Amino acid sequence: MNMKHDFAPEEMGNTVYVRPVAVDTLPQEVQQQLVGLETLYAVHGADGERLALVRDRGLAFVLARQNDLAPVSVH
Repeated sequence: MNMKHDFAPEEMGNTVYVRPVAVDTLPQEVQQQLVGLETLYAVHGADGERLALVRDRGLAFVLARQNDLAPVSVH
């Protein structure tokens, strides 16, 4: 289905991106706090800035929505 939609700037302004992050790619001091975890989920702003790291994907989406942000998944 191909439908065109003109997004207003304010619609794009609150979009955040949720993606998995391998714990072993994080700084050592962060890894030490995450014993037993292999993956976290990052919430990123449209400019790429990491806004949060959370334990699971569902929590990332809840956190974004509680802050009036529109989360989308990135693989």
